Amino acid sequence: MRSVACFSLALCGLLVGLAPALADVSFAEVARKTNPKVVKVFGAGGYRGITAYCTGLLVSPDGYILTVYSPTLDSKELRVHLFDGTRHACELVAAEPQLDVALIRIKDRERFKDLPLAHFDLSKPPPEVSVGDWVLGFSNLFEIATRDEPVSVQRGVIAAITPFAGRRGVHEAPYKGTVFIVDAITNNPGAHGGALTTRQGELIGVIGKELKNAQSETWVNYAMPIKDLRDFVAKARRGEYKPLERQEDRKVVDKKAYHGILLVPDILDRTPPYVEEVVPGSPAAKAGIRPDDLLVFVRSPRPDSPTEIEERVVASCKAFKEIMGSLDPGMQLKVVVRRGNQLISLDLVLEPPRAP
Repeated sequence: MRSVACFSLALCGLLVGLAPALADVSFAEVARKTNPKVVKVFGAGGYRGITAYCTGLLVSPDGYILTVYSPTLDSKELRVHLFDGTRHACELVAAEPQLDVALIRIKDRERFKDLPLAHFDLSKPPPEVSVGDWVLGFSNLFEIATRDEPVSVQRGVIAAITPFAGRRGVHEAPYKGTVFIVDAITNNPGAHGGALTTRQGELIGVIGKELKNAQSETWVNYAMPIKDLRDFVAKARRGEYKPLERQEDRKVVDKKAYHGILLVPDILDRTPPYVEEVVPGSPAAKAGIRPDDLLVFVRSPRPDSPTEIEERVVASCKAFKEIMGSLDPGMQLKVVVRRGNQLISLDLVLEPPRAP
């Protein structure tokens, strides 16, 4: 009996010792299967607070990619690196500012007809998750991966499922909706657009941008539920969203509406649109725009359909001047600026030009 008891104890100890190893193998296998569905995105940026890289998720076998809407996508040289290290030119298909996401696609998609890409199938409803569930985050944080290197994997727990709409100004972000709050440090430079999955690798969310709580000065690690983004992807693939117009391709008629924003000297081909000075008493001053703010987006009524709103990326000083030159006095705009580590949305009302 003593020998049987000793054998049983030894067996229990062996199984306990094997448990972590089995768990590690399980996560490694999930990472191996998920990595081909995640891409590294490279585009505009590279200046203060704006990275020139992010992460994307393949959502079709022929190269449609879901990612977060950011200035990185405003580039003629937009490209992605697949898991096998191959590089592919991309184009923006559609963007939805209210969801803070965009759909891009590989230009040469014909090559994938005979060899379809591994992808997340959004035609199936995602699994239901609850607070306390284990999750995995896949992203190209800090640009650790470039060509065929695997993206980074993080493990965490869903700490909360909560509305994210402003909360009395605490969270300055364009996204309005429910999010997963994760107890892992998932939201890093370049991580936006990454995948939040279950332990089995099932996609449940898209990792958001870096965001700081304005009251507690702590970083918020969150992901947007994929169930809220599926409809956007489906409509965008059907062509129901129009691609954003590039500012250099837009015919501008300068109406010279007054705003009172003075930018830094435009000495580069794409000088970042930092505010150097705000004229006291001007529309910009009334809106709360400050020196050193970085202009990111301008939301304004569409010229051909005033009831519709379009959001344009402010990629440079030149782009901002072209955008403002096409707008009429009296227009009410939403100007999104980056102030420190926060994105802030401000209301700006253009005025008639002032006498010199």
